[in-house]
Amino acid sequence: MTYKEARVYLDEVSKYGSVLGLDTIRGLLRELGDPQDDLKFIHIAGTNGKGSVLAYISTILSKAGYRTGRYVSPTVVSYLERIQIDGEWISEEEFAESAGLVQKAIARMEAKGETSPTVFEAETAIAFLYFKKKKCHIVVLETGLGGTLDATNIVKNTQAAVFTSISRDHMGFLGGTLEEIARNKAGIIKYGCITVTARQEPEVMEVLKEKAAQVKSQLITAFPDRAEVTDVSWSGQNISYGDYRNLRLNLAGIHQVENACLALEVLESLRGLGYTVSGEAVREGFAETRWPGRFECVSQNPLFFVDGAHNEGAAERLKETVEACLPGRKLILIMGVFRDKEYHKILQTMGPMAEKIFTVDLPDRQRSLPGEELKKAADMYCPRTEAAADIPGAVKSAWREAGAEGTVLAFGSLSYLGQVRNLVKRMGGKQW
Repeated sequence: MTYKEARVYLDEVSKYGSVLGLDTIRGLLRELGDPQDDLKFIHIAGTNGKGSVLAYISTILSKAGYRTGRYVSPTVVSYLERIQIDGEWISEEEFAESAGLVQKAIARMEAKGETSPTVFEAETAIAFLYFKKKKCHIVVLETGLGGTLDATNIVKNTQAAVFTSISRDHMGFLGGTLEEIARNKAGIIKYGCITVTARQEPEVMEVLKEKAAQVKSQLITAFPDRAEVTDVSWSGQNISYGDYRNLRLNLAGIHQVENACLALEVLESLRGLGYTVSGEAVREGFAETRWPGRFECVSQNPLFFVDGAHNEGAAERLKETVEACLPGRKLILIMGVFRDKEYHKILQTMGPMAEKIFTVDLPDRQRSLPGEELKKAADMYCPRTEAAADIPGAVKSAWREAGAEGTVLAFGSLSYLGQVRNLVKRMGGKQW
């Protein structure tokens, strides 16, 4: 099987849609010899910040000398970005090899009349095969949706269950209240593992405490309000937390302080399990962490950022970041979201800050909220709005609108930010 054939095959598998539950992934991995059982995991759930926390932890563990796998979705730059070891993407050849094994396993399942896996389950199996083959010491694993019934929750050897901030998102799948959403995500806590959490709403914290106590898991909470933050700008910031002094974060945004403190608490908990992580590995790891699509500056002339804020909580964090890092600058927004998002709440937060908003259709037209419909909602919060004909048109128009002194911020679904990123970077700072 070639890489191209593997992608075509997975596109065919995607017709099965998204189904929560572990029975099918369990059957698929059984056919493949349960590769996940030979791996150790740091499992991350939450509504916002999972990718950044994963990036910090995995970069630092790699610097500490551990062969560290990463499994993330969705991605911004490349499809292959979702499966990495020590920051290097899986190659097309390695992906095709693992995909071929998964294809044969699924064929055997179908021959026995068993349920066909979803595309996410197939991709998860590909990742586990690759991580086992490469003898990863540890894998930092991001949940796809929720926790309890997410395909990634098939893992057993969880060293630490990590929770970024939990807020309202995917209510149709995870529950209509914060408590219901938290109970779903708390399902990744395994017997005897360490649980590490960001600050949470009281009802969320009660759920995590209850679940941790049930499975005899030590619960540790990060306290970012105890961090000292200096040199804040759109290019990053320095933080001091506990015994760690003056660490450089090249991921900008006030919320990155919380993500970094959470990562530090996870690393401290791993030390308690016997992992060796030096202070120098921590310092170098933070300084070298990059994460596409998270308040990422892709041009300085004009300033142009992309950010994957696609729910109310993330929008509030993004607003705080803009106010702290870009005070007084004219702001031009580009926005695209899926139709199931609470886009009015996002616009209520971000809209009043903007000089103008350009709305776009996403590449996935079936899931996208039409740009024209999003524009009508944006009209309520910003005096100047425009539904762009396409994404390149939105980028060009916003670039011109910003001028030399303004700032463009494209945000919303990660699914279109890769295209925006590439368009801007190809310009290389030139004017349209």
